[in-house]
Amino acid sequence: MGANDLDERLLGAHSVGDTLALVDLYSEAADVAESSGDIDRACFYLTHAFVYGLELGHPLTNELNRRLVAHGRA
Repeated sequence: MGANDLDERLLGAHSVGDTLALVDLYSEAADVAESSGDIDRACFYLTHAFVYGLELGHPLTNELNRRLVAHGRA
């Protein structure tokens, strides 16, 4: 799946208010950005995933926070 597909899935999840999917999709986008070395972009996505995760009490919330802290975003 390419970046355009991920963008479309993110927009789709936003359009229907699927917060659970947004946590997973923003996490996925962060992984893609991080693997390409774009830490600022990865942290942008991680922040979104973290905020939506907090809203839901999502099990990834602590891991998302740990990743942000590891990149100096606390």
